[in-house]
Amino acid sequence: MKKIKKIVLAYSGGLDTSIIIPWLKENYEGCEVIAVAADVGQGKELSGLKEKAIKTGASKIYIEDLTKEFIEDYIYPTLKAGAVYEGKYLLGTSFARPVIAKRIVEIAKKEGADAIAHGCTGKGNDQVRFELTIKAFAPEMQIIAPWRIWSIKSREEEIDYAEAHGVPLAITRETNYSKDKNIWHLSHEGLDLEDPANEPMYDKILEMGVSPEKAPDEPTYVTIGFEKGVPVTLDGKKTGAVEMVQKLNEIGGKNGIGIIDMVENRLVGMKSRGVYETPGGTILYAAHEALETITLDRDTAHYKKLVAERFAELVYFGQWFTTLREALSAFVDKTQETVTGEVKLKLYKGNIILASVTSPESLYDEDIATFSEDEVYDQKDSAGFINLFGLPIKVKAMKKQMKEKK
Repeated sequence: MKKIKKIVLAYSGGLDTSIIIPWLKENYEGCEVIAVAADVGQGKELSGLKEKAIKTGASKIYIEDLTKEFIEDYIYPTLKAGAVYEGKYLLGTSFARPVIAKRIVEIAKKEGADAIAHGCTGKGNDQVRFELTIKAFAPEMQIIAPWRIWSIKSREEEIDYAEAHGVPLAITRETNYSKDKNIWHLSHEGLDLEDPANEPMYDKILEMGVSPEKAPDEPTYVTIGFEKGVPVTLDGKKTGAVEMVQKLNEIGGKNGIGIIDMVENRLVGMKSRGVYETPGGTILYAAHEALETITLDRDTAHYKKLVAERFAELVYFGQWFTTLREALSAFVDKTQETVTGEVKLKLYKGNIILASVTSPESLYDEDIATFSEDEVYDQKDSAGFINLFGLPIKVKAMKKQMKEKK
């Protein structure tokens, strides 16, 4: 194996990647470490990253703004699919990894790197998401995953290593939750949350909003306009992707929207408990689903739910850059051709209540659906329909009766 001279590291400045820079330089003698930090809307977490990376041994750092691309090319396609993992998780970490890893590969090739390193643990899903993306764009690239080879066994030992090597940390042993933040969500894992018997200490952990108990006593109304499944207006004003999610995060957060506590099935086989904050995303999913109820025919709507479940698995499993995901997206895009209109929602103490939904493509016909007198629907027609629809049941019953008479 050739000597590794240059490593590009997926860098967040968190506990894992902060100690990986000095660890790489210790264990790969003479190697250069280049840090790549992806801005996917995590805000203040990016402050001071350049100084920190250089101080701890990186030769340079790239800070790449991927927020708009993240929303338009990864979040919105998943939203249009209605994909939710295991009925609850809106995939906040899952679809952030492919956009980050893709950019890291591009920089690694530009820099002539010998390897790409990441700070994902051997127990988690992210190692798969990062590495499948790397394989999709640089199959020849060597991958270094310190968590799979170093002697460190816990986050407490990571803190020990950081303190011994003078690596500055923004956490303490008491606030050592494992978190992941981007413009779409914030996840919390570890410490007391590892036991599902413990109720989350929301006053302590929530950052994107408040608990429903602390939300206002008056409801907030919000109206979202869609064009072909993509949110384009907020309260009647044209709104870009980044601003859309930011504003809905603010509105949803104030109203206690989008807090999920769940035990999920990780790709590697174990169960994991986490608390997710996804205020704006939860609003968008609710609005999009409401609009589809009047713009999709029954068979398409029912089949799309099957596709949504598989789509969610592909995203969660890190299989974004696969033929199947692309094919499912093509199907989804076809279904979204009529998903245009406006949805008004009432937000109240963690609840999302549908106020109204309208669309120029609506399949809802009041003249047909009415309980009042109409001249459109002949109720006598239903008798023949039921006779044909129920024919297999009738035949089976008749055959059973004939056997019993013998």
